[in-house]
Order: sequence, then C-alpha cells, then structure tokens
Amino acid sequence: MVTARLAKPLALAAALLVLAGCSAQPSTGPASTGSGTPSSTVPAVSTCVADPSAVVARTADLPTSALPDDLTTTIDKAAQEAFAQTSAKGAVVAVQSPKGLFLKAYGVADPATGTPMTTDIYQRVGSITKTFTGTLTMQLAAEGTLSLDDTISRYVDGVPRGDEVTIRMLADMTSSVTSYTKDEAWQKIFFSEPDRVWKPEELLKAGISLPPQDFAPGTAFDYSNTNTILLGLVIQKVTGKSYQDVLAEKILTPLGLTHTIFPAGSAAFPDPHAQGFTLQGGHGTPQDPANTSNWNPSWGWTAGELISSAQDLLTYGRAEATGAGLVPAKDQIERLTSFREFNGHGNGGYGIGWGCQNGWVGHTGELPGYNTAMFYSTKDDTTIVTMVNSDIPSGDCPSDARTLTDNPTDLPCSSPATRIFQALATTLGTPFAPQKK
Repeated sequence: MVTARLAKPLALAAALLVLAGCSAQPSTGPASTGSGTPSSTVPAVSTCVADPSAVVARTADLPTSALPDDLTTTIDKAAQEAFAQTSAKGAVVAVQSPKGLFLKAYGVADPATGTPMTTDIYQRVGSITKTFTGTLTMQLAAEGTLSLDDTISRYVDGVPRGDEVTIRMLADMTSSVTSYTKDEAWQKIFFSEPDRVWKPEELLKAGISLPPQDFAPGTAFDYSNTNTILLGLVIQKVTGKSYQDVLAEKILTPLGLTHTIFPAGSAAFPDPHAQGFTLQGGHGTPQDPANTSNWNPSWGWTAGELISSAQDLLTYGRAEATGAGLVPAKDQIERLTSFREFNGHGNGGYGIGWGCQNGWVGHTGELPGYNTAMFYSTKDDTTIVTMVNSDIPSGDCPSDARTLTDNPTDLPCSSPATRIFQALATTLGTPFAPQKK
C-alpha cells in the first residue's frame, strides 16, 4: 500500500507550505515525533496584516455587479492558463473586490459524462473548515464563554501536556499535539475503509495516543488536525450544543450562507457537485485516478468536514477577515495580529485558525478528490476563491508524490487550487509571495 499524503498537512496550502518550510508537495512519509525534552523560544508576532484597524473598518457590502471588461478579461486569461497547468478536470474561480464580481466555471464536473462545471456546485472544502472553527472560538472568547488562554485540560482529559497547552495554541498550531493523520495505523484503516463513519472521540484517541512533537507548547509550528478536533469538542462542551448547531447559529445564519453544510458524519453530497479524483492512499493510477465523490468526510470533523460553495466562501472569506457580522472589532484585531513568524521575518505566519502571507489571510482545504483555496487581501479588500475536483499535484514534485502521466515537470510543484489562486493573486498585483530562502 502506498503511504498516504495525509501523513502531512491535508491542505497543500501555500500559506501552510510557507510556514512548514516547504516549497512543493509534502513528502509522503509520516512526520517524526519526539518525546525528548522540548526547548525553543517563542517567535515574533508577524506584521503580515499592515493595518488591522483599516481592515475591521470595512463593513459596507461589496458590489455584485460584473467587474470592468478589461479586468474580467485579464482574470479569465490568468485563470485559464493556470487551470491548464493543473491535474483538475474542472474548476470554479470567484473574485470579488470594490470593483465588482468575477465568477466563472471551467472544464467538466464529471469527465465520464462530460457534464460541465458550474459556478453553483457544492464542494467539500476540507481544512477551510478550520477557519470556521477558529471563528467560533474567537466568538466564544469575545463573549467570555471561554478564554484563549484556558488550558485544554480544563475541558478535555488525557491530552499530552494538557496543563500547558492552551486554546490559543490549539488554534494557531503550536500545541505540540500530534495530528492523528500522521499515524500509519490510522491511515491504513482510513484508506481501506473510505466510507467509514468516524466519531470525534476516535479521531482524538488516535491523535493523543501519539507522542507529542518535540518542542515546548507555544514555541513552534506543527500543523495538526487533532488540534482542531479538540477545539470542536471544547465548542460543544461550553455551549451544550452540537457543533453544527453552533455553526448555524453563529456563522451560517448571520451571514446568510445557504449553501454551506456541516454533514455531521453523513456522506451525503448535495447536487450539483463535481466528481472528485485522487491518487492518495494507493487508490487509482496516474492513467485512471480514483473517484472519491462518495468517500465519507467524517474523518475531518471540525478540522475538515464542511461543504460549501464559491459564492458562500466569497461572503465568508471577507467577513472572516474583517470580522463584520461575526466578531467585535477589538477581538478581530487580536485575530489579525495572531500570526507568528516561525520561518523568520517576512515569511508569513499562522494564527487563530488561518494563515497569512503578504497580506493575504485565509486557508486552503484538501481532502481526497477536492482542493479549494479561500484568501482575502487585507491590502485591497479583494477575496479570491478557487475550487477544483482533484487533489493531485502537478509540476516538479518530489518522487514520492504521485502525479498524472502528462504532468508538466517544468513548473514548481503545487496543488491545483493553490496554483490557480497564486496566478490570480499575482495578476491582481498582490502576489502570494513564496518563502524567502
């Protein structure tokens, strides 16, 4: 059985690559864990968002009229060129700014039938779920229901270093709690039984049974899905409600996100949706990737189970960044300044449920078959969402990363949604800068 890419961060996000010190596809082997004496120092707070006060002042709605013709043509050209360099058969591209809206679909949702991709598809958005969980955490902290500096031992027993690990450390990926997706035994079960319904408690047990990472909590970055599972459990405990009910009450209903769904263990996938394709876990071949459309996403729970649409993510991506309708201004400023520079000054950072690079805040999401990017430019009030029906990377990728037979090796390795997003960010004048070497 081929070792899964799930051994490393699910989201092949440019933001997370920058933070993890990678420039291409994560290696397929599980990350090492250590049980030695941890020691390191807390890195500086990032100034990735230059003017947080200006960001939270953006409370007026953006226009939904079409962008000017010349800008529409420019974006369309960049999107088509980048899409052609990916492994995906279909894509949706959405851009909204003070100048208007661009929303267009490319390619096919189902290669077998030739059904075209449409802009209203539902998409499994993977780790973009983490931004929703992070937002709920900020809301509960703003209300005084919990404190970001509470230790996790106050809410959940058995977490390694639980008396040191805080809610904030779980949200900004500095807890040292190891991701259950790095566990080879867990991976074997997941890829052998992709329709299995996972309970949050099973995911937590798999994560906290692994040795913690070899650094003192709060002093280093390690992307861990277990962190966000723990936050989901805390949210349920302090509210006395299910995660999906809190999500609907505090985010979906206030923002009018009518096409965003938390399946809560179900593999149901509303129509229209694209057929998704992967080579992860030994499934499929480069000539014939595996169709994952019916795989159950419960293994991601509050770290990766959400379904959404491009238009909903445009609305949410901006609200998440400005706080408008979600979080009071002073608390949103705290979130906009929560990023820490684990790779040195100017190399971006990860904060409370999201990443930041060159003023772009947001996340990508990946689970087998689907890849999504959602980023907001704090510099010019622009949101970009890209969705594709493949998680297969393309470009000059490591030898242990499975690619298609016609893979273009003269390009940097990238996941498909990230490649399109980065091309658009550059075209619009605010590049999502690569890591400085």
